[in-house]
Amino acid sequence: MVQKVRRFVTGHNAAGKAIVMLDDHAPNATEIKGWPGLGVTEVWVTDEMPVDNHGAKDRSLRPMRHDPTPSGTIFRVVEIPPEGASKIDTEAAFGQLGSHNKPSAADSAKHPTMHKTNSIDYLVVISGSMHMLMEEGEVELHAGDCIVQRGTNHAWVNRSGKPCLIAAVLIDAKPAP
Repeated sequence: MVQKVRRFVTGHNAAGKAIVMLDDHAPNATEIKGWPGLGVTEVWVTDEMPVDNHGAKDRSLRPMRHDPTPSGTIFRVVEIPPEGASKIDTEAAFGQLGSHNKPSAADSAKHPTMHKTNSIDYLVVISGSMHMLMEEGEVELHAGDCIVQRGTNHAWVNRSGKPCLIAAVLIDAKPAP
């Protein structure tokens, strides 16, 4: 079951006054089929830069994508399950998210989910712990830790026995070498 994420989205009323436009549990939430227990909730998405703050449309309601669109952003919450409970089907998991940056055979040797994105990602560990596996080395992350992921190959590895919840903002970027 995917963690319910309560969100508040602000906007403007007809008189131009600031209001809370949405106060709900973000509705675009799904468990990723190829990775049992992995839950992704889209909080808000944009497809342009600069961002257009007009309108009342819920911009999170679109098919999930692993990477932001060109000049786009994604604000999501991800629940990463403990490893070992079941095998990860990377083809199905990354395919469900429409990823163009699927793990390669060489990357998979280190971990089946080793991948990169064409984005700069700002992440905060909300609860739990996990490891950020890099091509060289790894770092143990705990609640409150912040990550700036700059288009590098990485994998999220949860060895804790409990789910790890992270908030992530992905912003379109030039692909890293």
